[in-house]
Amino acid sequence: MFGTAIIVFREVLEAAIIIGIVAAATRDVPGRGRWISSGLLLGLLGSALVASFTGRISEFASGMGQELFNALILGVAVLMLAWHNIWMASHGAELAANARKVGKAIHDGVSTAPVLLAVIGIAVLREGSETVLFLYGIATSQQVDGSTLLLGGAIGVVAGTTVGYTLYKGLLRIPLRWFFSATSLLVLLLAAGMASQAAHFLIQADLIPGLVTPLWDTSAVLSEQSILGRVLHSLIGYDASPAGMQLVFYVATLVTIAAGMKLVNTNKPNKSQLKTAS
Repeated sequence: MFGTAIIVFREVLEAAIIIGIVAAATRDVPGRGRWISSGLLLGLLGSALVASFTGRISEFASGMGQELFNALILGVAVLMLAWHNIWMASHGAELAANARKVGKAIHDGVSTAPVLLAVIGIAVLREGSETVLFLYGIATSQQVDGSTLLLGGAIGVVAGTTVGYTLYKGLLRIPLRWFFSATSLLVLLLAAGMASQAAHFLIQADLIPGLVTPLWDTSAVLSEQSILGRVLHSLIGYDASPAGMQLVFYVATLVTIAAGMKLVNTNKPNKSQLKTAS
């Protein structure tokens, strides 16, 4: 549930920020609400379509072996989470700036109001599609039931919408980088936990060696069935008795994504460079 809530919160907040920026910049545009609502609806419908195709793919691939299919889904989810964290580390501010430019262009009459529908629809579709894949990966790695997944998703939607709305109204003065720094760390740990679970499925399918199995066993100290154990399993991929190869996958994922985020931040131009270029 916690992993679900974090993923959904992050995605909803990103979409809410884009919607809020465009909405604030087009406050005086006639019919703005109709175009924004239509874009939101189309984006949600597109995300639902992606979700239906994910289920169909699962049915078609069921004959390839459940362990191999689960590992494949988790691998794709890890790659998407890695791309998401690294891309947002370098383009988050640019994304917000572009949304602000679009809103100003519509307000000034340079662009037409239907552009609102496209901008909002694409933002919701992108974040919604990513959410579908990530949640499918969480369901695969943590084997959670539908009600738990739904509850975590609902918490994430409410939290993301609330924070996004308060930012839009100017009621929240906390810097956005705090939110994204905290959620980026949690997403990083979620990705590492998924990679560890992917290794677990591959070991079960006898496709890779386990190295040392188990590497340790802390079930007597902290069982995965306990409340704390479940929380840690959801947040950081805690495994009471992991194989050595799971630890290799976990650490390799952590190091790779963290290095990618650091690299793009290092190469990102600072404010003085941007002013000079402009």
